[in-house]
Amino acid sequence: MKDNFDGVVQHLLNGGIFLEEAVELLEKSMIEGALKRCGGNQSAASKQLGIHRNTMQRKTLAYGLGNGRPRARRKPAGRVPRPRKGKLEVA
Repeated sequence: MKDNFDGVVQHLLNGGIFLEEAVELLEKSMIEGALKRCGGNQSAASKQLGIHRNTMQRKTLAYGLGNGRPRARRKPAGRVPRPRKGKLEVA
């Protein structure tokens, strides 16, 4: 396994790939593979990769993986405003 990885590293270095791009390639491939293994379940794939599910969701959107539309966010429940206590005026 290490020999294969060292070969990939040499191939990337010889191809003039910068570290940031190489990290993105590896990250995207691993996320894609984990999603396939887990049938598209982001929560299960994130557990398999050892990352938080919110990070997984953010990265799938960034890399264009998944269904391509972000989940609708719920609005927080409204609160009834309390009357403000004003300072007592002394005449």
